[in-house]
Amino acid sequence: MIALKIPLRPRNGSRALVLAVALAAALGLAAAAPELIEGGPSRAAAKPRPNIIVLETDDQTVESLRVMPNVRDLLARQGTTFVNSFVSDSLSSPSRSTLLTGQYAHNHGVWTNSPPNGGYGKLDHTNTLAVWLERAGYHTALLGKYLNGYGAGGAPATEIPPGWSEWHASVDPSTYNYWDYTLNEDGALVHFGDATADYQTDVYAQKASDIIGRLAPSEEPFFLWVAFLAPHSGGPKRADDPPNMATPPPAPRHRGRFASEPLPTPPSFDEADVSDKPRGIRNRPLLSPDRVSAIRENYRQRLESLLAVDEAVATIVNRLKATGELDNTLIIFTSDNGFLQGEHRIPSEKVLPYEPSIRVPLILRGPGVPHNRTVDDLVANVDLAPTMLAAAGVKPGRVLDGTSLLPLARDPLVELGRDVLLETPSYAGLRTPRYKYVEYVNGDRELYDLAVDPYELTNRAADKQYAVVRRELARRLAALRHCAGPSCRRGPRLRLEVTASNGRTRVTCVRSSARAFVDGLDLPVAGEVRFYLGSTQLFLDEKPPFRLTVPRSAVEGGAKLRARVSLSDGRRVTLGRSLRACA
Repeated sequence: MIALKIPLRPRNGSRALVLAVALAAALGLAAAAPELIEGGPSRAAAKPRPNIIVLETDDQTVESLRVMPNVRDLLARQGTTFVNSFVSDSLSSPSRSTLLTGQYAHNHGVWTNSPPNGGYGKLDHTNTLAVWLERAGYHTALLGKYLNGYGAGGAPATEIPPGWSEWHASVDPSTYNYWDYTLNEDGALVHFGDATADYQTDVYAQKASDIIGRLAPSEEPFFLWVAFLAPHSGGPKRADDPPNMATPPPAPRHRGRFASEPLPTPPSFDEADVSDKPRGIRNRPLLSPDRVSAIRENYRQRLESLLAVDEAVATIVNRLKATGELDNTLIIFTSDNGFLQGEHRIPSEKVLPYEPSIRVPLILRGPGVPHNRTVDDLVANVDLAPTMLAAAGVKPGRVLDGTSLLPLARDPLVELGRDVLLETPSYAGLRTPRYKYVEYVNGDRELYDLAVDPYELTNRAADKQYAVVRRELARRLAALRHCAGPSCRRGPRLRLEVTASNGRTRVTCVRSSARAFVDGLDLPVAGEVRFYLGSTQLFLDEKPPFRLTVPRSAVEGGAKLRARVSLSDGRRVTLGRSLRACA
């Protein structure tokens, strides 16, 4: 192995010299290892398009992943975990509609769980991810919970939305029963009773395994969405359940597994002073001892209900392996929203913009996805559909608000630097790497500096020291709350420019040398810039002007010049320009 060390700063101040030395070392390394490219390009036949499986839980927090060893071992360690994954509208139907469209709620139109502004009947089912994949030759299958109100509204319970080759959807209101529920099995209503084997999560695990086994021999790729109910509350209610709080009944084999598990009590739990919070929080009383006890029992049962999901993950992965499909299957594990369990005096709720509510698990495993890697750039559920479409090579039927996560997973230098929009009928807000800013329709405002206040205890919306930050976040929110497509994905207002050595003329090719520099409206808040040629770091600049001299020899045959910019507000973005030597 040859170690290549490149100084972050040139001792004599010549940035061009650093670039030339790095280029020579890189070329020398390539020349020293001809066996790596012996035989030229591979002549192997192109692999078929990957299968895609989405494993989605309901109301799961990131914290609860700790009790799911199969998810950690079979997915996270064999794939990439996005540790800053959020949902825009922290509620079931809006979130699932975003998964199906790649759009924010203000574009797909599903704002709530029930009519007239939400639920199953609000989404245009003729133009969804399932339709796009099926038209492209995928066998599409839904197993479990779809959108709220399915089977209980005006449409018949036997209805199957367009785009689904195979349909095994739970029918409301029985969706929320872990026993004694009904599935629409390809147009036939099938009831499951109260036998131990009818436990909903276990039925879904077995059906998913059967679907994989049946579809694996086909040359046709498949898309399977397994939508578990756990850890959402549901029936039947037991005599020892806490009063006035719904809980999820765990599988009998897991009942009591966490009977002694302590309830997490972060600084935001039963928050002592909520005088600076919106009026909906200010009016909440402190949690009584009985209420805390109920939250604790609910927390324990939620963890226990996830153990069957964890076993289902192992069943599904093992079936993929047994059928030879595992290496050609993109698996996405996530949840439709998070959940509040006593934080800010909220006993059991979502929808609100606080961290436990909007932050969700997100793990990718599959072809080309690095193993045991974490990504900390902000991502959101608007990115799920674009990711699946990119993996499948399929074009959408809508203008997508999100972006594929595959480049972020595969290339550590890729950073988007964008804000994530938070929106419900009651508020609109921004989640940035450092700040959260929310505007409520009743006039309330919230601003949290998460770098120093990760539990959102001190609202800075009226703090004069944060006035400049508040105005900037309000400007960005105003631009994002009605965004569509590319305008939803914009990062910092920066660009990487390349000019001739005299600095006056923009160039697309390099004659003798060129000057690269970062410019744009957000340049005053840029803290440092790292310049790269490909993946090799060339130079670190910690103060403006952020620039680098590029010699012609560096771009012979073409090269990607990149600038990774860190901003004082916590955002990071990678800018890129393809360069070549002039003929």
